[in-house]
Amino acid sequence: MRPWFLCVLFAALMGYRAGHAASGVEIFQGADLSLGGRLMQENRCAQCHIEKFGGDGSSIYRPAGRINTPGRLRGMVEQCNTELTLGLFPEEVTAIAALLQRDHYRFK
Repeated sequence: MRPWFLCVLFAALMGYRAGHAASGVEIFQGADLSLGGRLMQENRCAQCHIEKFGGDGSSIYRPAGRINTPGRLRGMVEQCNTELTLGLFPEEVTAIAALLQRDHYRFK
């Protein structure tokens, strides 16, 4: 099994726990979307996704059945933060997840 797959699997499991603790989009209220965009550029998120998943890297978004709540989405971003030792603060993780929510996931 490839190491990146284990990271994704772990993040999905962590997101499952987080999804039950905070399942509504209210977890993104007040998030700084411009900060999220800047952090995604600075940490080269798109480049990492391209390397791991091919194409333009967007195939990572909305994987079938895995990330289906706002809490799971935030959990996946936190997993990237932890696995890649990015050193993001909780509000920075939330800012990135909120941007992904707005641009790709659009949970109700």
